[in-house]
Amino acid sequence: MSTAKLTVGDKSYDLTLVEGTEGEKALDITKLRQDSGLVTLDSGYMDTGACTSAITFLDGERGILKYRGYPIEELAEHSTFTEVSYLLIYGKLPSQQELKAFEAKIASYDDIPEGLKNIINAFPKNAHPMAVLSASMVSLSTFYPEMCAQDLTKEQRDEVMVQLMGQLKVMTAYAHRHAMGLPPVKSDKSKDYSTDFLHMMTGKPVDKEVARALDVLLILHADHEQNCSTSTVRMVGSSKANPFATISGGVNALWGPLHGGANQAVLEMLADIKKEGISYQQFLEQVKDKKSASRLMGFGHRVYKNFDPRAKIIKKATDTVLNKLGVKDDLLDIAKGLEETALKDAYFVERKLYPNVDFYSGIIYRALGIPTEMFTVMFALGRLPGWMAQWKEMLEAPGFKIARPRQIYTGDVNKTYPKK
Repeated sequence: MSTAKLTVGDKSYDLTLVEGTEGEKALDITKLRQDSGLVTLDSGYMDTGACTSAITFLDGERGILKYRGYPIEELAEHSTFTEVSYLLIYGKLPSQQELKAFEAKIASYDDIPEGLKNIINAFPKNAHPMAVLSASMVSLSTFYPEMCAQDLTKEQRDEVMVQLMGQLKVMTAYAHRHAMGLPPVKSDKSKDYSTDFLHMMTGKPVDKEVARALDVLLILHADHEQNCSTSTVRMVGSSKANPFATISGGVNALWGPLHGGANQAVLEMLADIKKEGISYQQFLEQVKDKKSASRLMGFGHRVYKNFDPRAKIIKKATDTVLNKLGVKDDLLDIAKGLEETALKDAYFVERKLYPNVDFYSGIIYRALGIPTEMFTVMFALGRLPGWMAQWKEMLEAPGFKIARPRQIYTGDVNKTYPKK
């Protein structure tokens, strides 16, 4: 076993070098504070590995994303969202029999409690859909107390995961129809996951290619390593909070504009370019001007320093949806023109700023008639299986313990309470 030596003053400490299956290396500092009294400081967790995980591998330098060892490109081409969900949760591709049983269990949760419907109906129609989703998710715990035990059995964990996949789809569509002032559309067990969801959302027949494009989009969002919302799910779940509260925590983290709200920001940027009537190059010059408030949304990524592999796939899905629906979207034309211009501009090329998955996803949702405020909810729908897989993996890991980061205190010291 390889080690590294940390020397502080006249003392040295041996740190074990851990290597992942894809060649990633890390220094194990688990006993650093115990042995030395020292902790590490890493603002934003830029260089901290909070866990080991066998679920998702991401290489930002080379633009690689794999679920359980399978390249995202192959899964997007050959798999379905429910099959990928099974893969993420259980670590293997299901047999046809296993997949059929998994999908049947999800489909069995084709409704939500009447009390939860009353709660959703009580929200103002202009309430933000993420607030409704977060509140609805945690409210499920009141209707299923048996799933809120401190230590769920394996069977209960398996059950609550299919329950959440089925009911999140239903409550999302129900809340959307309520906000639009439309009657709910009941789930249809005979339809596949994405077709059923789109039918519940729109109340209209759903084209197979359009449903498939949504399925691909959900696959692309299904997991993405230890991002903000996934880390939140692990953090909340580590306290043994019930699964509904745990997933609600992930929803709240995803709501932030620096995380799940990015595709909404892309559409707003494209709309501003159209409104101002400026050229792509003029806009990019504004972006490069540090005094300007203009920002190039949907380009670059915290992890990817190369082309986001999901962006290539979603660009193709966007063309499919718009062509099939006969939608002519000026914003798509602007997006393509902006992308082409930026990729030829040395400023962005040198900084390795390439389109990410958010650059085109909002255009697909827009073409499907989904309101901008619902975009982040759609993200949550796709990310749910990843959250649950990470939650399950954490609970089953040897040495499981509650998460409790350290800090370096920088406040006042030795103050005396003033006499009155």
